[in-house]
Amino acid sequence: MNELVLPLVEVVSNSGIYAPFYFIVLHFIRQFFFVPVSVVCIAGGVMFGALYGTIYSVIGITVVSTVFYLVVKRVPSLFKKITRMKEKWMRKRMPMSVGQIAILRLVPFVHFHLISLCLIEVSKDFQDYLRSSIISNLPLALMYSFFGTAIRGFEPVLIVLILSGLAILFYLLRRREWIMKWDEFFQPAR
Repeated sequence: MNELVLPLVEVVSNSGIYAPFYFIVLHFIRQFFFVPVSVVCIAGGVMFGALYGTIYSVIGITVVSTVFYLVVKRVPSLFKKITRMKEKWMRKRMPMSVGQIAILRLVPFVHFHLISLCLIEVSKDFQDYLRSSIISNLPLALMYSFFGTAIRGFEPVLIVLILSGLAILFYLLRRREWIMKWDEFFQPAR
């Protein structure tokens, strides 16, 4: 993966005033090379610093999320296929909250577009999706831009502690409603 990312990062960092634009484009093309979002956000923190790396990463990730939304909504067969795949992985009746989705975005091995699909399911319309997408993308960009270089040097114990903390937050930020189908609630007497 480094063989793919390093030349792209080199091109972006040597682009002068066009570097932010190329970095946002890098966010868009990273999905075709199966590069994790976290790697690109770390590179943004290294190239532009924590503040601008976060800003450019949020813009790039939001552009990717918006394109995903538009493609999935315009191709219903793709939406059904991805939804079936999601149901295989996540057999849960209750939709997640935006806070839970933001935490899942922080976990590097959870697929970005699978999480975007969860956002589509909890959003009313495109504007709600866009707002929720920005809210859930901000912690991802912040964390990996600010702490990107330090993450590689973390000890395994610290990684386990961080993931445990995220799991606890994931539980605490869940939606507190239960969706039950009509026929499950009113079962015939036997």
